[in-house]
Amino acid sequence: MTALPPYARLLGFAAGEDGVFVMAYGPHLIGSPGRLHGGAVAGLMELAANITVRAAAGPDVRALKPVNVTVDYLREGALEDTHARATVLRIGRRIANVRVEAWQGDPDRLIAAARLNILLEREVAG
Repeated sequence: MTALPPYARLLGFAAGEDGVFVMAYGPHLIGSPGRLHGGAVAGLMELAANITVRAAAGPDVRALKPVNVTVDYLREGALEDTHARATVLRIGRRIANVRVEAWQGDPDRLIAAARLNILLEREVAG
């Protein structure tokens, strides 16, 4: 895995086992009183997507840029560790389509789901 950006460290982001990423809870992640901030959840999901796509895209990808991100917040995020898993639905020469699911405790009770289209900037052959 490439070096993580400073935002990942701020979120308490870490790679777990079996492609699951974890955002460790900390009081800096509180949004409304007693709830996890939605932007932190979206950040976790975007980081999970980027790392998963980078691993699947091959060595000639020099940069990833989100083209669009749609996040569905399904329930409140509690003040506890949050997990995410990204699944690459399709990867082409220029665009990767990704789904990310986020949960706390029970992976069958999602707190959010996201769809991302990510532009792949590849090295020019020649």
